[in-house]
Amino acid sequence: MDIRSGVGKAVTVIFGLVLSIGAHAQNSVTLYGLVDGGLLFLSKTENNSAGNGGKLIGFTDSGQVPSQFGLKGTEDLGGGLSAEFRLESGIDIGNGGYNNSNGNFFGRQAYVGLTGGFGEVKAGLQFSPFFNTLFELDPVGFSNFGSSLAIYANNIAATGAFNSNAISYTSPLIAGLRGSVMFALGGETGNFAAGRQYSVSLSYQSGSLTLDAAFYDGNPGGAVVTVPSSTIGFEGRMIGASYAFGNLIAKVSFTNYKVMGTGMNNNVYGGGLDYALTPAVDLNGGVWYVSNRNDTSSHSLMGSLGASYFLSKATTLYAQVGVVDNHGSENLGLAVGDAPTSLYAPAGTTVGATIGLRHAF
Repeated sequence: MDIRSGVGKAVTVIFGLVLSIGAHAQNSVTLYGLVDGGLLFLSKTENNSAGNGGKLIGFTDSGQVPSQFGLKGTEDLGGGLSAEFRLESGIDIGNGGYNNSNGNFFGRQAYVGLTGGFGEVKAGLQFSPFFNTLFELDPVGFSNFGSSLAIYANNIAATGAFNSNAISYTSPLIAGLRGSVMFALGGETGNFAAGRQYSVSLSYQSGSLTLDAAFYDGNPGGAVVTVPSSTIGFEGRMIGASYAFGNLIAKVSFTNYKVMGTGMNNNVYGGGLDYALTPAVDLNGGVWYVSNRNDTSSHSLMGSLGASYFLSKATTLYAQVGVVDNHGSENLGLAVGDAPTSLYAPAGTTVGATIGLRHAF
């Protein structure tokens, strides 16, 4: 089959779906997306056979936020009840392929749900409460460069970020409290435990203070096979807080990743600040210390600073600098979303930087 013909048919189906749904339920379907690209510099990269693979200077897809597009929609069912859906795909604007997903066409999110006064129920591919809590507690916006996302991917790839066959419930806000629970089925015949995943989170808001806690437990195996892997066996725990002082937001967190069969039991201590200097300029910075409880000689220290200039509500220029220092078996890298050479770094100190442009639609 001609590739161009296949892609053309897929695009035709997608936009045909948009027009068809829009005709039956006007204003209920939205096409949205983010496009992000720029330049990446790393003073070192990991080479499995030789340690330091040398410097990297090149184009970076998704230097700050994941490039993506999707469809989302709602239908008012009456009595405060609404139906919803979302289909979201990660893309690599460097080559037009998949990125920032589980490797499938709508590999970021693909779910249907109901919302109302009772809260929200969703069924399908979705982010876990653990992953969402990590996002909320990241001081540099969960950037693809120099954030806790790099630590997450370094430990467990896409597990917990993209949960297949999942059912979740999120409660409404009650007396400052909001809870969320997710259960994902592995789908392997005769082995219910294989690939089984569950996660819970609890958040408390009081004025400028927010407290968050989350847990994740997932088994390896199951019928779902994705690239990168989304069924690595691990247990995750985290707790943290954020506090707003006017235009300044401070965040601190503790996270533990216990990965099955690897000897990794990493504690991560993080914190940082985000400051809206002007309506057009945002500054942020964060520091994370990673230590393997099973091997105290293995530890990493990562820090980053970033600045964003909003040319408009949709278009932003950004620059980021970061440094990571690895010891023992730790190989934490600075960037997510590019070749594996940016996700991992050799022992010693690695310095990096990105500059880029993102646009939302």
